[in-house]
Amino acid sequence: MRQFTAVVNPAAGSSSGTAALLPVARLLREAGAGLDTRYSRSLDHARELALQAASQGRVVLAVGGDGMAGAVGGVLSGTDAVLGLVPSGRGNDFARALALPTDPAALSELLLGAEPRAVDTIRVDSAVHDGVPVLGSVYAGVDAVANRYANQSRLLRGAASYYAGGARAVAGWRPAAYRITVDGGEARELRGYTVVAANSGFYGFGRRVAPDARVDDGLLDVVVIRHAPKRLFFTMMNELKTGAHMSRPQVEVLRGKEIRIEADRDLPYGADGEVDATLPVTVRVQPGALHVLR
Repeated sequence: MRQFTAVVNPAAGSSSGTAALLPVARLLREAGAGLDTRYSRSLDHARELALQAASQGRVVLAVGGDGMAGAVGGVLSGTDAVLGLVPSGRGNDFARALALPTDPAALSELLLGAEPRAVDTIRVDSAVHDGVPVLGSVYAGVDAVANRYANQSRLLRGAASYYAGGARAVAGWRPAAYRITVDGGEARELRGYTVVAANSGFYGFGRRVAPDARVDDGLLDVVVIRHAPKRLFFTMMNELKTGAHMSRPQVEVLRGKEIRIEADRDLPYGADGEVDATLPVTVRVQPGALHVLR
């Protein structure tokens, strides 16, 4: 029977993480599994707890949203450790990409019985990030600006904060001149709103930015949204919910293993919801680097 260590989101009070974990923990223990719970003081502390549990041969459960999944999954990338997810955050986009059940009974059954499966991660290299592993996507442009505003919001939470942040970001946006290099080929130059290097098909609270992206195909889907009138871009933001934006002529998809993104100014880029760096950035797929219960 599996032995689990749950590492819980360091957000204030960890109430959402605790609420999500409790029914799952009860079912795991009733089935005879061992479960320890560790509350992290920060994402760095969560990484330490995850490595400690993995060194003891335990399955590490990341309890929280994409930030927690990214921190714990990232530090376990490239190891033999096994990751499980108990989604409880605002976004849960990586859990969506894995098609994890939200019902506690179904999730606990999966955690108990599913075989670990290898998925890809992303290595991020820039002036700030030196080989940092990321699970979902790296995006550079108006969406990173929007996410920065959303993360700073004190009045709004969840999707509402992203919508408000998006409106503010687009209102002040001027087109960026991008330079994109895929697998060391000839650089492509274009003006646009964003470039998204996607391992997972979802970002920004369930938006299907790269509907054809797969977490286990050894490739990154690079979604480019070219310049368009702002009113049309707002329409495309709405279409991200379903993936309908992919039919727009302003949207182009490239695929590759290594992507270099540069711009004509210090544009911010985000990695799994965290926005703390600016272009240029190089991202590389790491095939099968993480073992996940899915």
